[in-house]
Amino acid sequence: MAPARLRIGPIDAPSPSSSRAFRRESAHSNEANTGSHRTMTADVPGPALSDRMSMPTLSYPPAPTADDAVSPLEGAAEVQQTVTPSSETLIVLQATQLAFLFIAALYLTRPIVLPIVLAVILKLLMQSGVRRLERIYVPRALAALIVITALFISLVSLGTMLSGPAHDWVNKLPEGLPRLRDRLSFISVPIESMQHFLRDAESYVSVTKPEGTAPTPASSGISEFVFAGTASFASGLFMTIIVLFFLLMSGDLFLRRLVEVLPRFRDKRAAVTISQQIESNIGAYLKTITIMNVAVGVATSFATWATGMDNPVLWGVLACLLNYIPVIGPVVCLIVLVLAGMLQIEPFWPSLLPAAAFFLIHVIEGQFITPILVARRFTLNPVVVIVSLIFWYWMWGVPGAILAVPVLAIFKIVCDGIPSWAPIGHLIEG
Repeated sequence: MAPARLRIGPIDAPSPSSSRAFRRESAHSNEANTGSHRTMTADVPGPALSDRMSMPTLSYPPAPTADDAVSPLEGAAEVQQTVTPSSETLIVLQATQLAFLFIAALYLTRPIVLPIVLAVILKLLMQSGVRRLERIYVPRALAALIVITALFISLVSLGTMLSGPAHDWVNKLPEGLPRLRDRLSFISVPIESMQHFLRDAESYVSVTKPEGTAPTPASSGISEFVFAGTASFASGLFMTIIVLFFLLMSGDLFLRRLVEVLPRFRDKRAAVTISQQIESNIGAYLKTITIMNVAVGVATSFATWATGMDNPVLWGVLACLLNYIPVIGPVVCLIVLVLAGMLQIEPFWPSLLPAAAFFLIHVIEGQFITPILVARRFTLNPVVVIVSLIFWYWMWGVPGAILAVPVLAIFKIVCDGIPSWAPIGHLIEG
């Protein structure tokens, strides 16, 4: 049997008569639905028309206009005004806490941190010598050893040469106080206060002796007080030399590692620039100050020798070392020379000649020569220098006072190299 075939052809269009019949049926159905709706509405009980007319109407609040609407930016600004002060206060408190913790750490770790900082400063001063030796094909390790050995020999020789005269003057000081009191009778009250202080110092530093022991001279307590820190000084010097040797031998290793760690090229370039400025400016500053201090020491030695004082080398070295401490160091040296001159020179006015000569030397060096040489590198605010001097002296004593200006200068260079810290560098600048 053959399969049935489905024939698809064109759909026949409806005839006009069938279309009119369909419209009539639709109209009848619409009328029927309308009638049933009217009947259902009439049957539902409800209020009269007058009652419906008097029923209260519900009122809705007007829609907000464009003037009443709050933009998202204004809302975010209000939120920021309420949140920002508290966040800034929290940041300031956290920064203050970190600063206090950092200061406390520096104060408590002085035996460790001070030799490291001193080694870093000496590295900036001696790096150029190591590089000169490298230019003549000396290995870096050997060059660092040669430079450090020369420094160590110089310090030991200087200390050995000055230990005898310094000890003699310390022993003469208690015996010379009555003479100073006679020479300075117009200021007898401060002299008596000084004697009282020395007696308290003697009782504080003197070691109790058992009965039957021979009495010691009155100056032994002062000598023990002056040389009590010899062991700690020796240990600190040894640690400084060890750290300095490895810093000189490593060269630019830390800088290269820092550049490798920094993520952005801008930060790498800033780190290299800051490092180069610190090495060049601080190195030149330390060399200039060292040369000028040595010149001041030589001139002071010659002046004290010409005025008739004993041990002129001692006074020259003292002037050289104290001149590293701004403002306070020269004042202390001036007072010491006044007292030493009164102890050695009989006439009153000639006894002031050593101090007057040193004052003239310091004025020429501090007011004319050094500012011309150092101002080419940088200048520092004198008020900030004094504050830094007091702070570091409180932290680390005399070594801290010597390191106050180099540390402040390094901090200024770092602030100038970081854009966000530039205002601080401008404040430190003189």
